[in-house]
Parts: sequence; structure tokens; C-alpha cells
Amino acid sequence: MRAVLRVVRRVLLVLVAIGAVAAAIVAVRGYALYRDVLAERPVEEAVEEARSAEGYVRVEELPDFYLRAVVAIEDHRFYEHPGFDVIAICRAAWHDLTTLSLEQGGSTITQQLAKNLFLTQEKDFSRKVAELLLALDLEARYEKDEILELYVNTSYFGDGRTGIGPAARGYLGKEPSQMTEGECALMAGLPNAPSALSADPALAWARAELVLAQMERYGLA
Repeated sequence: MRAVLRVVRRVLLVLVAIGAVAAAIVAVRGYALYRDVLAERPVEEAVEEARSAEGYVRVEELPDFYLRAVVAIEDHRFYEHPGFDVIAICRAAWHDLTTLSLEQGGSTITQQLAKNLFLTQEKDFSRKVAELLLALDLEARYEKDEILELYVNTSYFGDGRTGIGPAARGYLGKEPSQMTEGECALMAGLPNAPSALSADPALAWARAELVLAQMERYGLA
């Protein structure tokens, strides 16, 4: 029995060592990607480019209900965390480990903005490291409301529409400031799966119902 325990202990130590080495490699590659991205385009330059895009909508022009809907469905601890959410990351990591996938990333709104501004939608662990470091840079330079404004203006809503301005005008035929509460929920839900939701109104409205439920759940309705 003791011999078996010794073997198990050695196997576990080897696995831990392999995991540590793999984590170190991912961290180094992620940091290198982060440095390369910033060398190509600094944070301030990327933000100014986003703000100068046609159809950009300032946060004061957006319905408060819409902003609360986005926070509720995407990142309900947005105003509490420093750019990353430890709880969400642990939950996503457990899911991904048990399913052997990268289905959930635990990304905050700030991390998603970092991806929108600097990275592709490709999923791998090195990119998650770069995404996290970029999110910390964004949080250090901009207020939460500025980050939220940038996020909704750089998110893809499907059908070739990027940003809440083009999305509201294209799908609803109105300015974002004129959106009803139901339309706010609809627009808040689209970036989750923009291509699928924009092509299926019934599915999009079902997602809107989920947004409204999340707003109730987190006291944001």
C-alpha cells in the first residue's frame, strides 16, 4: 500500500511540475504578445481611434437602462473589480477543465474591450494573459464609465454592424437615445452571439428576456 502511495505521490508531483512549466510558458508568451501589441499601437492611440469612428455614441447619449442591461448580462461586478473578476475566472476555469474546452473565459467588460481594441476573437491561454494585462492598462487610464462607453461602441452586433450606434440605427431605425427598455435589453444581448442572434429574431428576443431576468437578479432593473 505504501509503495502505491509513493507512486501516486510521484505522479502527482510530476503533474504539478508539468502544470507549472506549462503555466510559465503561457505567461511568457502572453506577456510577449502584450508587449508586441502595445509596441504596434499604444493604448491611448487605440482608444482615440475607436472614439473617432463614425457613429460613435458618448455614454451620456445612451439610456441608463441600456448601460445597466449591458452590465447585468456581461459583467455584473463591473464597478467592483479592477479589470478582472477572480470569481468569474475560477468558475470559467473549472468549467473549461471539466469539459476540456475554452468555452468560458471569465472575461470582464474591460477584458472584452481589450480584445475588441487589440486582439482577435481567437481563444488560447496566451491571448488570455495578454487580454488581462491590457485590461489592467485600460483600468489604470480610464474611468469605468469611459470603459463601458468604449465597450458598447466596439462590440460587434452582427450583420456587419459594430457599435451600438450603427446597431440601433440599423436594427431599430432610431438613435440609441430613443430605445425603449425592451429594445435596450435586445441590444444588450446581441454581442453574446451576434451572427446567430441577428439572424433569428425569436432567439434574439429570448436573449433579451434573459437580460431582463439578469437585471432583476442583480438589482439593476
